[in-house]
Amino acid sequence: MEGILWYVLTGTRGGANRIRILRELADRPRNANRLAEELRLDYKTVRHHLDVLVQNGLVEHSGTGYGAVYLPSGQTRQHWDTIERIIAQVNE
Repeated sequence: MEGILWYVLTGTRGGANRIRILRELADRPRNANRLAEELRLDYKTVRHHLDVLVQNGLVEHSGTGYGAVYLPSGQTRQHWDTIERIIAQVNE
């Protein structure tokens, strides 16, 4: 899991936005539109990052389509300390 986290959060250009999205979802589940508003990102950008996070097992969703609500997966919650360590190392 640590390798996946490093790749998704730091190995690509979108890592910073994925970190922001994960942090927002850790506070409470949200749909893509709400995330876009709160993070001041384009809706399509948020959808892209959510798709990447879902494909890598970091985020799951409840519902379908526009109203789908996203939340961190159980595996992400179990490895939250690793995520925080990665964030700290990136921000040094």
